Amino acid sequence: MDYVSALVPPVVMAVFFIGVVRVIVKTQGGAAKAKEDAAVDAALARAEGARQASGGDV
Repeated sequence: MDYVSALVPPVVMAVFFIGVVRVIVKTQGGAAKAKEDAAVDAALARAEGARQASGGDV
């Protein structure tokens, strides 16, 4: 019975990992993709503007 207790944690983690990957794959794209992309673009633009304003470009 030791082999059962040794196999349960990896099996549980594998099932959990597969579930997480499926959720990530399913949420890619869709109706919210443009909104998420716009938020990322805005954050990158703010970071770039702050870097240029502080004179970080050498």
